[in-house]
Amino acid sequence: MIYELRTYTVKPGTLGDMIKAASTVSREIRKDDYGKLEGYWSTEIGPLNQVLHMWSYNSFDERARMRAELAGNSRWTGEYVPLIRPLLVRQEVRLLSAVRAPVAPMTTGNVYELRNYRAKPAGGLKQWLDAFTAVLPEREKYSKIVGLWTTEAGQPNEACHIWAYPSLNARAEARGNAMKDPAWQEFLGKGPGFLDEMHSTIMLPAPHSPLQ
Repeated sequence: MIYELRTYTVKPGTLGDMIKAASTVSREIRKDDYGKLEGYWSTEIGPLNQVLHMWSYNSFDERARMRAELAGNSRWTGEYVPLIRPLLVRQEVRLLSAVRAPVAPMTTGNVYELRNYRAKPAGGLKQWLDAFTAVLPEREKYSKIVGLWTTEAGQPNEACHIWAYPSLNARAEARGNAMKDPAWQEFLGKGPGFLDEMHSTIMLPAPHSPLQ
């Protein structure tokens, strides 16, 4: 299974138009016939004026075939693409392999956090992953991870993980409690040493996002 995380930066003031187009015109045309939509979000804290959408495919070959078929869909090229093209400033793509495939939270109405970490070259990513996955059961006592991936293309040596919380207050409480956990404290003593960069983005699910 291959996952594709697409990040679109749109012009200020057009975020609502982008989400509306994606949740109506795009969803009607595309459905899950050209890759499965895993989640669709807009940024709330962090980089502004962005939407992020994740798609899954069985393989790289399937992704290439389905994207070629989508490009040949006259409704896609004639209705949806002209609708969003004037809104776009930049597009970024990460192709990901799952360490932990996405699992929907037990409840809806969540805020989501995407954390992407750039590891040190030549082995840093594996060292961080080994340490993180070992301590993850302890960390999940306080909040459940939605998914964990490593990058295959787009951004090298990167781990991406998504978390869901009922609210920002719940996020602060969960992270505060985790900080008191001896196992998590031990991990924090070594894990960041394998990394060069850490980024966090708070996101809200769009109306059509499977992950709510």
